Amino acid sequence: MTDGGPAPGFEKRNYNYGRWTHGRFSEAVTVSFTGPAKMIFLAGIGAEHEETGEIMHQGDFEGQLRYAYQKLKNVLAKNGASMADVVKQVTYVTDIRYGKQSTAIRAKAYGDAPLPAHTMLNVTQLAWPGMLVEIDIIAMVPGK
Repeated sequence: MTDGGPAPGFEKRNYNYGRWTHGRFSEAVTVSFTGPAKMIFLAGIGAEHEETGEIMHQGDFEGQLRYAYQKLKNVLAKNGASMADVVKQVTYVTDIRYGKQSTAIRAKAYGDAPLPAHTMLNVTQLAWPGMLVEIDIIAMVPGK
C-alpha cells in the first residue's frame, strides 16, 4: 500500500483523537483483515553501516536518524513495502532533548504517508557505543 489508500487483503486506518497529536503520530492504527496479509517487523535499525557495522555520523543525532530512516526505507522496499505501510514505530533515544528534532525528521521521512502509532523512549544506552537513536517498526502489506 504505497499510496496510503486501502490495499487488497486488509484495511489500515489511522486515528487521532486529540488535536495536539495531529502531525506528530497516530494515536491508534487499526488493521482489518479481508484476506491474506504479511506483517514485517524491523528491529533495532540505527546508524550502523550495513556492511561494516561501524556507527555512522558519530555525535550527530540528526545524521544518525536520517541514516536510520534511509535504512528503514531500503529494508521495507526489499520486502515490498514503504513508509505508508508502517503501523507502529518505537524510537529509542539516549537524550530526550532530541525529541523535537526527531519529530521533524520523522515527519519528513514519512512525507505524505499517514504517521503510524509511535512511542519515543529515552534510554541510557543503545546496542553499540556511539549510537544515539534506534528504531523498531511494524509494517503490513497485502499477502500474495
